[in-house]
Amino acid sequence: MQRTLYEDDHDAFRDAFRKFLEVEVVPNLEQWDADGIVPRELFATAGRSGFLGMDIPEEFGGGGVPDFRFNAVISEELMRVGAGAAGLGMTLHNDICLPYFLSYCTEDQKKRWLPGIASGELITAIAMTEPGIGSDLASMSTTAIRDGDEYVVNGAKTFITNGVNADLVITAVKTDPSQKHKGMSLVVLERGMPGFERGRNLDKLGQHAQDTAELSFTDVRVPVTNLLGSDEGTGFTQLVTNLPQERLSIAVAAVAAARTALEQTLEYVKERKAFGQPIGNFQNSRFVLAEIATEVDIAQHYVDDGIRALNTGDLTAVDASKAKWWCTELQGRVVDRCLQLHGGYGYMNEYPIAKAFADARITRIYGGTTEIMKEVIGRSLGL
Repeated sequence: MQRTLYEDDHDAFRDAFRKFLEVEVVPNLEQWDADGIVPRELFATAGRSGFLGMDIPEEFGGGGVPDFRFNAVISEELMRVGAGAAGLGMTLHNDICLPYFLSYCTEDQKKRWLPGIASGELITAIAMTEPGIGSDLASMSTTAIRDGDEYVVNGAKTFITNGVNADLVITAVKTDPSQKHKGMSLVVLERGMPGFERGRNLDKLGQHAQDTAELSFTDVRVPVTNLLGSDEGTGFTQLVTNLPQERLSIAVAAVAAARTALEQTLEYVKERKAFGQPIGNFQNSRFVLAEIATEVDIAQHYVDDGIRALNTGDLTAVDASKAKWWCTELQGRVVDRCLQLHGGYGYMNEYPIAKAFADARITRIYGGTTEIMKEVIGRSLGL
């Protein structure tokens, strides 16, 4: 079925971003994979080109268009060129971190931070996960104890995307360690604060060009004016409110990655020959690819409806959880089956399907594991 999600403005935006990728990203992907990080200048170049902060109000240097379809275009095009399932940290910056600044910043905070976020001069990250707690965020031990006009932050975070490059880190802390959910707050830690240290750039299975770091905080003094929201203790609610967009963003990327794997494999099986004929002529190949094409199209339409619901404010946590777990599991199945159709060549890193296979594995874990998504859905059923 034909997609009806996009309009002419989105198509023009796609053309512009595709050209940006061809010039600024594609020639450098191999080097960035080897380096384990992209240069900070990539964000600044993207910002100058209008590909960051599309929904930031124009008065703060953004595009002034709160339409997640533009975000989806960026994610789809990044997946088309194989730029890692998280889009080199750009989708995290646009889709996951920015809503916190737009929703919870005071006017003074917006003036301080939004222009730099839109220009790419201030790269963002969000730090929730800690060593040893995984999905159990309410058990976090990082604290922010108030001392006059400052918080004193102590603790550690791990698996933080953009952790090396980030200038602004939305950090989940306990402002009241005696409480679980009600004791959580979000504070913004800034590059250069004494006691804020970045550990090693983690050596991951996939998504090599995306920096992922450990962060540590030792008596970091953070101004109380860096608290997100007007009151302490609202951090858990803020996280829950923004998670649906984060999970939909991951689903968008997952379907796009699956579609890219399908297209690459279709091209491969038409050219590769075995037993005197293209391997795409074998019934097994046709059946496998027919199943993949069907599942990808079905998932695409569900995700497109999710984008429409997000734009109208109607996307629920349950529907986003459905999209997240189903589409990431689909991504894993698709790249695995497509790799199989490549035979031994699929195991070679010079073939894009091998990188897609490694990149895909984490998507069933970050943003909420498949098991957590099913728990959210199951509870909505009264179970």
